[in-house]
Amino acid sequence: MSGAASPGGAHPAEGVRRRQSARDAAARTYARALPLVPVRARGLTIEGADGRRYLDCTSGAGALALGHNHPVVLEAIRRVLDSGVPLNTPDLATPVMDAFLAELHRTLPPGLAHRARVRFCDPSADDALETACRWARAATGRPGLLTFTDAHRRAASRSLDPCVAHRRAVSLADAPGHHCPHGLHGERGPDLAADWVASVLDGPGSASGLPAGVIVEPVQGEGGVFPAPDAWLRRMRRLTSDRSVALVVDETQTGLGRTGALWAVDHSGVTPDVMVLPPDIGGSLPLAVVVHREDLDGDHPVAGTAPFRGNQLAMAAGTATLAHIRRNGLAERAAHLGTRMLDQLRALAEEFPIVRRVRGKGLLIGVELVDAEGVGELREASTDVEAQGHNGVDGRTARRNSELVVALQRECLTRGLIVGPGGRHGRGVRLAPPLTITDEQAAAVLDRLAGAIEAVAQSHGPVGQQHGRRVRR
Repeated sequence: MSGAASPGGAHPAEGVRRRQSARDAAARTYARALPLVPVRARGLTIEGADGRRYLDCTSGAGALALGHNHPVVLEAIRRVLDSGVPLNTPDLATPVMDAFLAELHRTLPPGLAHRARVRFCDPSADDALETACRWARAATGRPGLLTFTDAHRRAASRSLDPCVAHRRAVSLADAPGHHCPHGLHGERGPDLAADWVASVLDGPGSASGLPAGVIVEPVQGEGGVFPAPDAWLRRMRRLTSDRSVALVVDETQTGLGRTGALWAVDHSGVTPDVMVLPPDIGGSLPLAVVVHREDLDGDHPVAGTAPFRGNQLAMAAGTATLAHIRRNGLAERAAHLGTRMLDQLRALAEEFPIVRRVRGKGLLIGVELVDAEGVGELREASTDVEAQGHNGVDGRTARRNSELVVALQRECLTRGLIVGPGGRHGRGVRLAPPLTITDEQAAAVLDRLAGAIEAVAQSHGPVGQQHGRRVRR
């Protein structure tokens, strides 16, 4: 019987976790926060070896637009396996690749679709971002890149490390509307942030070397789920176009349709020069793709000898995923359901002071927490705290907030809910359920999250107006 205890009383999953702990590297992994052994999954649901079922709001670290083991994806994979085609053919034309490229071009932003070139690379989103950086430099002949702090920079550290002087990477203050470097909020913050980018592009030294590109995220994911204002993105497009600087849009954190449009950049109507596509482009299998304008194309050897850039299974799964999202209007559904979930979570924030802010777009949602001891100070200083030092958070407060997030993840797990960490100083959690989540499942997610927040609020201080539920007058 699946999940049964051994004769000695120990559950088989305990042995699996114990062996993993003994063999894995000490780096932070999902296993640290999620002590479960998954054995089956379908859609939003994962079943552990102990027989418990969990609602997975991480979507496999963003790789599962349609959730676990969606039937259309499994069928596409089976067809390729049964056909006998070679499973990996780097750069070679195949019917599977042709079908993938046709579906991809149907769904790209209109201004890019009719003149797009596609680059496959080794097989993670990190590799795609690195490829985009190297391509921008090769295509323009310039070494510099402009990025924003708290952006998705892990993978591209080889290209974006500001300590590597000859690469001339410049990391600007955060994208506007959330951590304004001038301490301003509302409309003036984004305007001044855009002015700052213009001053960097046109400032001392710019005449001898504009950057190769400006890298932006339409929604900053790992930085805390901060949607960039559409007007700001359009301003970035004008600034880069006027100076012949490539606008590189990093979609690795937004996912296919997750923000309520198939591509997050679609909300602004901006046509980028380069797009780094998200990991769910492979339909749950490893595939990394960069798209750029054909007039910037050239024989730039930026892909190297990447051996897995012809993964036929991933292309077939990606074709099925893209087509299913397009035909069933799942991006539009993500917009509708995401708005409802955001409204309910913001109501929850009014009830529990440890929930500092709720942000998001579509089904990409961030819940920022603050330790109870800091609630009063942060509430009073909410208008200017973002401009202070490390976002107004000292080391002790950051540690308390991080502990709060760990506690919330643990409480969620006991209730059968899996959420991921996110945000500055690890002080929030992120919800990114698959686009196939039902209304009933969304209600269950919110109910379990509310119960977990209440439990954490009670355990981090006396119940009452300051630390538990707000006292209603």
